[in-house]
Amino acid sequence: MKVSVQDLLHSGVQLTDAALERLLPSPDTQPHSIHRAMRHSMFAGGKRLRPILAMEAARMTSGTDEIPSGAVELGAAIEMIHTYSLIHDDLPALDNDDLRRGKPTCHVVFGEAIAILAGDALQTLAFQTIAQLPTPPPTTVSILREVSLAIGTGVGTHSPLPPGMIGGQVVDIESEGKQPTAELVEAIHRAKTGALITTSIVSGGILGLAHTDHEFHADTIGRLRIFGEKAGLAFQIVDDVLDMTQSSEELGKTAGKDTASIKATWPAVFGIDQSIKDAEELIADAFAALEPFGHAADPLKALASYLVERKH
Repeated sequence: MKVSVQDLLHSGVQLTDAALERLLPSPDTQPHSIHRAMRHSMFAGGKRLRPILAMEAARMTSGTDEIPSGAVELGAAIEMIHTYSLIHDDLPALDNDDLRRGKPTCHVVFGEAIAILAGDALQTLAFQTIAQLPTPPPTTVSILREVSLAIGTGVGTHSPLPPGMIGGQVVDIESEGKQPTAELVEAIHRAKTGALITTSIVSGGILGLAHTDHEFHADTIGRLRIFGEKAGLAFQIVDDVLDMTQSSEELGKTAGKDTASIKATWPAVFGIDQSIKDAEELIADAFAALEPFGHAADPLKALASYLVERKH
């Protein structure tokens, strides 16, 4: 089955943006400043990859051709979490960046205090949105647990999952200026970026299974997790390569900052050519995890290929 990535991306962006428009307070809602700051960052562009991955995983596990009820809202919630992390990453205390998605960052436009609170508010609204999904309570709880672990620090889980997004951010900050090693770079990438990509796919899969007659299937979720971990690491490797090879205009964010600040990146350890090869091998491994799903997995595979073939 031939899948058009551009069609997937276009329709996914439209569905996600429409859901975000419904879910976010209007710019005229009091207090104006924070709601305008939230919307500034949410609607500054972006490929909406995480919500699209969630929707397509839900479609695949539901066994239908349609995106299941609630999957669009779940994707929108994940995009809120992603955007909150970007707002906070860009703050002077962290990456100190003034350009995001080709536009001035939130703190540049609204000040640091409002930017911090806008990030907090987006994370809170994300969990509120997930809690209100039209899914059975056990499914909702499973998704809440999955997402909260993915963005945390690894506390509260006895599973072999890596620390989440915030844990990865901490390790990234504390390793800045130090000579990067392969182990350090992989740990940061799997947590800081990979965890949220993985949970987009896994939580979407959990939601999709709720629309079938099948009970929670550990093998299905396990395969989705492998796919997400492999694709998520490949995505960040390519991001590292693009930071070194593309301009700020092409990226929509400040290029070359990772090199300038001696950040732990894949090319810093392995070089650009090997990094590209590693990303391609990870995508091949990701594909293998989805083989039992047959052609139903084609949209997710097409999106994974896009992650390593993109130029910005």
